[in-house]
Amino acid sequence: MMGSMLRTIHCLRNILIVVMTPLLLLPLVICVKGQESSCAYVMLIMAIFWVTEALPINVTALLPVFMFPAVGVMSAGDVGSVFFNSTTLMFIGGMTVAVAIEEWQIHKRIALKTLLTVGARPVWLMLGLMLTAWFLSIWISNTATTAMMLPIVTAILNELKGNKTYKKHESPESNQVELLLVKKADENGHIDFNEQADVEIHVSADDGNGHNKENGVIQVIDDDDDGEEADESWSRMSKALSLCIAYSANIGGTASMTGSTPNLVLKGQLEMVYGKLGKESPVTFGGWLLFGIPTTFVIVILSWLWLQAYFLRCRGWSGCCVKKDNVNESLVRQILKEQYKKLGSFSFGQIAVMFHLVAIALLWITRDMGGSSGWSGLFKDKFIKDSVPAIFVGCLLFIFPSQLPGSQIDSNRESKFPMLKPLLTWKVFNAKMPWGIVFLLGGGFSMAKAAQVSGLSAWIGNQLSELTHLEPWFLNLVLCFIVAAVTEVTSNTATTSLMLPILADLSITIGIEPVYLMFSTAVASSFAFMLPVATPPNAVVFSYGFIKVIDMVKAGAMLNIIAVLVLVASNEFLGKLIFGNM
Repeated sequence: MMGSMLRTIHCLRNILIVVMTPLLLLPLVICVKGQESSCAYVMLIMAIFWVTEALPINVTALLPVFMFPAVGVMSAGDVGSVFFNSTTLMFIGGMTVAVAIEEWQIHKRIALKTLLTVGARPVWLMLGLMLTAWFLSIWISNTATTAMMLPIVTAILNELKGNKTYKKHESPESNQVELLLVKKADENGHIDFNEQADVEIHVSADDGNGHNKENGVIQVIDDDDDGEEADESWSRMSKALSLCIAYSANIGGTASMTGSTPNLVLKGQLEMVYGKLGKESPVTFGGWLLFGIPTTFVIVILSWLWLQAYFLRCRGWSGCCVKKDNVNESLVRQILKEQYKKLGSFSFGQIAVMFHLVAIALLWITRDMGGSSGWSGLFKDKFIKDSVPAIFVGCLLFIFPSQLPGSQIDSNRESKFPMLKPLLTWKVFNAKMPWGIVFLLGGGFSMAKAAQVSGLSAWIGNQLSELTHLEPWFLNLVLCFIVAAVTEVTSNTATTSLMLPILADLSITIGIEPVYLMFSTAVASSFAFMLPVATPPNAVVFSYGFIKVIDMVKAGAMLNIIAVLVLVASNEFLGKLIFGNM
């Protein structure tokens, strides 16, 4: 009886949360009069829905549209105007370029070329994977980057496992035998992936005087000796190569303003905060890159060293870079070459998309270079935002031809010029565009505006004024660790949307620039490396089955600490230099 009741409650869990949460929190509005309590009522409901996912998080973000007008905090018109603003348009424009990059396979070409350049040894292969995922995530979705990179890694790992590519080493005292299983190669050096070759391995022994002598040839068809050791080595490598992609994609997403959704939430809320103060937001696209690229690069390198030490058992620089790895490098390189060869040569369309990517990046960087030196100074003051070049370049993708005129001519009867296909069609864009993020951004902006209008964020800021005795850098460090921990179990966008209005008023209360606390905590919300549910890249990697939750927890805990410490240190020095006197 009790078991049946519990099963019924579990089945109705989401419905019960959606119905009961507003009812249980209703006394907050009835007993405590004022707009602050009304705003807190809505925000608590949204926070509970976001944490429990009783409603999809994108649907929860739509609640302010009817709840804030219902409780008398903001009118429907005010909510709507905040819901779809300049930052949202910037996101849509940036996503058009990102979708075009994915559609034309440019990201895969960059990834494979990088891996072929860095080499096939695990130590360099991992670095190549991490730098590629990091770089691509600066410009396109970190989830898309992870989803694109993992099949490449899987192909490599499956080939290595299927061919037991490992080496067996014995001590020098026992005639130092080295066995290596490899693929069969043809006369041109190409590897046949369907055949296994017998391998001739010469065994040499030290005669005691430092000279080697041949002892003969061993024919090896298969070798199950040290099979467990080989499987363990392959398992460690698969975990390392899989996790390194998710982690570097998360890190790379913080390097630019459009890299991840919390970054855009921060941009929108900074504009509201500084607009209320009668100032311009100090954070621009170019300034963010100047801060984000060196900071995240350092984090990626430190993460690479940590994953080498933890999974590949490297001890020191010489151990990682000098010691031979148990991998057939020629096999890995051949796999990469085969995949790159399938992409063919550069097409006109791919070159055109790359041109648009460079164009939008340059327009963002040079829009405001301090004072009136940016190109936006050519137009009416404060009329040009980052959304303008984003939408402009995005629109060009829907008209710019993907082929040169006359490049495809029907030669059967008479020459004719068919309608040229653009670089991007609405059908493709609509299918790949994450529209749910637009709702998330709007919900976060409306919450921030309501918290300001109602006075709730100011009230909370006053309650936290006792923190003024703490050094700003230490307060920032604590807040970053808290946010990074919270986002392990909830949406980083939701966490950022809830925290930033409070931090804005807290900063004003204790007498520091709002960007000082807001910027670093927003970035720290993407440093969630410990659980599969923490970020989409973590979930994508976990779904491939190479890793367990405990692997991610153990490896990610140290990365959380490393990333936050580097972020706070960079914010103290580089942030103050780029964003002004914080």
